[in-house]
Parts: sequence; structure tokens; C-alpha cells
Amino acid sequence: MMYSWDKHYSEVDSRKLSAAYTLSFALDQFKKELLPKRKRLAIDLGCGNGTDTLALLANGWSVLAIDKERLAIDQLLISAKDQYAAELNTLVDPFSEISIPAATLINASFSLPFCHPDDFNLLWNKIINALSPGSRFAGHLFGTEDSWSVNTYMTFHQAHQVKKLFNGFSIEHLEETRRNGKTIGGGIKRWHVFHIVACYQ
Repeated sequence: MMYSWDKHYSEVDSRKLSAAYTLSFALDQFKKELLPKRKRLAIDLGCGNGTDTLALLANGWSVLAIDKERLAIDQLLISAKDQYAAELNTLVDPFSEISIPAATLINASFSLPFCHPDDFNLLWNKIINALSPGSRFAGHLFGTEDSWSVNTYMTFHQAHQVKKLFNGFSIEHLEETRRNGKTIGGGIKRWHVFHIVACYQ
């Protein structure tokens, strides 16, 4: 699979997509808990154009947005402008090299599957180590029935593997979906996705 990130970001920007449901769910959970502003520290892993990052900022969170593509970060900074400058930090780094600081929320919408399988366990351990009790993970993993699973540079999981990853969490939302559909760029694809929100215990 040859994926054009330039085309992807252009399509996302043109469609003005809403924040991921998993992120919205996690934010609602924190609102119920009346989380004080000083604790609203989020990391957006694989932030892309920043749809989720902007939603976090609009909800009063400070965000470290990370993506391996400079173009993604540049477009995010244009969208954020001066309105959120004080609450937004960015980092251009691949998953294999990033350091993840402590955070109350780690968001990874459709990004973790693009981590190379050789690097995934290390990345996941960094995510775990960045969370403290009461912190949350919100994001997605791809299942082995996904049509992109032939790509050996991406990471895919079976249901029992997903559950094992979240040992030590209270799973608040877990939905496994299989459907035929399209990519942002218009390509036909079989989607097999785990949609997850989990609170670290």
C-alpha cells in the first residue's frame, strides 16, 4: 500500500471532519468528573491536520500534538493560529523515536496502526508510562480482517490481543466494527476497527 499523506491531509482539510467519537466520549467522561483546567493535559498521537487537537483546545485542554509529517503540523498551526498558541505545542517525530510526557489524556485516532510492528510494543509501553490513575486513552486499533493487513509495515490486532493491551485499564467504550467503505482519499477498503476509550487504574 502506497499512501499519499499529502492527498490525505488535503481531503481531510476540505471536508472539515468532526472530532473522533472516541475523543468526544472521553471528553464527556472528564466533564462528568469536573476535571480542573490545570489537569487538562492531552497528547494527540498522529494528530494529522489536527481535527482532534482543535477539539481538545476548544474544550480548554493544553495539547502536545505529534505527527511524523511536517505538512500535518504546518496545517495544524495554520488552523490554530494565535487563538490557541499558548495551549498548543507540536512535535514532528515518528512513533519509533518519540518521547511521551505525562498526560491526563492520550488520544490516537486511527494512527497507532501505522506504527511498524517492530516498534509497537515500545510505543505502547511509552503510552502506559505516561498515564496515571484516572487518566484515559482514546483511539483506535485495526483488526486482522482489515484489507490493509497485508501491509507488513503496519500493526493489526485480534480481539484477545486488544483486551490484553488494556490490562490495568477500566474499559469504558469498546466497539469492534467491520464494514466495507472508502478511505478519505476515495479508495475502496474493508475496515476492521476497534474503537476504544479506557481509564487507567
